[in-house]
Amino acid sequence: VQLQASGGGLAQAGGSLTLSCVASETGGIMGWSRQAPGKMREWVAAISTPSNTNYASNVEGRFTISRDTAKKTVFLQMTSLKPEDTAIYYCYWRRHQFATQSWGQGTLVTVSS
Repeated sequence: VQLQASGGGLAQAGGSLTLSCVASETGGIMGWSRQAPGKMREWVAAISTPSNTNYASNVEGRFTISRDTAKKTVFLQMTSLKPEDTAIYYCYWRRHQFATQSWGQGTLVTVSS
C-alpha cells in the first residue's frame, strides 16, 4: 500500500494545520502517528469508519480525524497547536485490526511558541 502525506508546515502556538494522506487502497483503518525529535513514535489518532474514531489523550479535543472514503484520503485537522505538537507526522493504513500496517513518508509539523 502506498501512502502520500501532505499539509505539514510551520504554525504558531494556538494556530491550526490540516494534514492529508492519500492511500492507494480503499477501506481499512487509517490513522496518524508522530515522532518528535529525540523521542519515540507515538500514536495520535485513528479512524475505521466515518464515525468510529479514537484519539490519544494529549490531542483529544484539539485534533479531529476524518476520511473521504471515495478519495481514499484521511485528514487530521489540528487546532490549538502547542510547541510540543512539533513532530514528523506519519499516516498509516491497515486492512483490519490485526493486519500489517503500511506507513507514509511523513510530513513535518513545526509549532513555534
